[in-house]
Amino acid sequence: MTENLGFLMADVSRLMRRRFDERARSSGATGPQWRTLKMLERHEGLNQGQLAELLEVEPITCCRMIDRLEEAELVERRRDPADRRAWRIYLTDKARPVLTELHDVASEMIETALHGFDQTQRDQLIAALALIRSNVLQTQESKEAANG
Repeated sequence: MTENLGFLMADVSRLMRRRFDERARSSGATGPQWRTLKMLERHEGLNQGQLAELLEVEPITCCRMIDRLEEAELVERRRDPADRRAWRIYLTDKARPVLTELHDVASEMIETALHGFDQTQRDQLIAALALIRSNVLQTQESKEAANG
């Protein structure tokens, strides 16, 4: 079961990302750009390093993504008042309708993926995945604490 579970979770995640990317292209956003916009929607005003960490990408990759989003006028860099060398990243008004469209794309894709699930099954799936995530995070945190 262990090998099947890991493979199945990775496969579902990969397929969902691919389908989302296909659908999101019509709005002009790529999957990584969507993730960046979504993260900024949740945590506006992050600096590039913090954003790169949350997106789990290298800082230079994040910087290039921000450059492209800034060229598209979806984000703006503002000087950090506490650190003249740092920049904080904010969504622009132009990003709001793009986010709304991408939310709709994501909702439609999730509904397609969960076709045939009743509400109880959906709730159980979310609870199970949340528990798995928690278990994995606790395991990682325990190892990090043990290693100092």
